Amino acid sequence: MFNKVIMLGNLTRDIELRYLPSGTAVGSSGIATNRKFKSSSGEQKEEVCFIDITFFGRTAEVANQYLKKGSKVLIEGRLKLDSWSDQNGNKRNKHSITVDNMQMLDSRNDSSSYINPNQEQSYNQTNPTTAAQTQQQIHQQKNSIPEIDIDDDEIPF
Repeated sequence: MFNKVIMLGNLTRDIELRYLPSGTAVGSSGIATNRKFKSSSGEQKEEVCFIDITFFGRTAEVANQYLKKGSKVLIEGRLKLDSWSDQNGNKRNKHSITVDNMQMLDSRNDSSSYINPNQEQSYNQTNPTTAAQTQQQIHQQKNSIPEIDIDDDEIPF
């Protein structure tokens, strides 16, 4: 059988990160998508779909670090049916998505002054003092960014 879901939307809440006894990271959040359409009477309508999502492993840690409520994200995963009994003994069900892959779609300009340490900085070298000061500022900015132990293969984008 084939079970694959691809959704593009915005996170409805910040990632809630926890760890299993085995040490595996688990991140929980929700995603909202919308669809605009015209009804049979010609009236413009909008339909919104909210669904819970779960990240595992390094994907959960990366999502927790870089995503927040309102972040635009593309997820790919499996649809899962969760069943439980509520306080009154009634059987309850809901669908959720277990995320296999994710792509963050917000531009870097939206994040709070993120500077890529690998990105080349350009400056005018006509004045050696200004160039040296600019180079020193770039070096200070690079040093102010915390080191993260991530292999290139683990980055989801």
